[in-house]
Amino acid sequence: MSLTKAEKSFDCLEFKDRVQEKIYTEIRDLTHEEEIEYFERSARTGPLAHWWKKVRGASAKRSRPIE
Repeated sequence: MSLTKAEKSFDCLEFKDRVQEKIYTEIRDLTHEEEIEYFERSARTGPLAHWWKKVRGASAKRSRPIE
């Protein structure tokens, strides 16, 4: 059985590496507290902000005590 190699239009690992490098250069000189704020700000304003708010809201609803 021979496998043919598919032509890739998007390399997930290359993309991940580029994003990690970008984040590293942005946070490398920050204090621990500044790093936390960086990631919190990214969660509030980044491309997944709407999804993150929805997930956090659903999680908060599940963790409420049953009355």
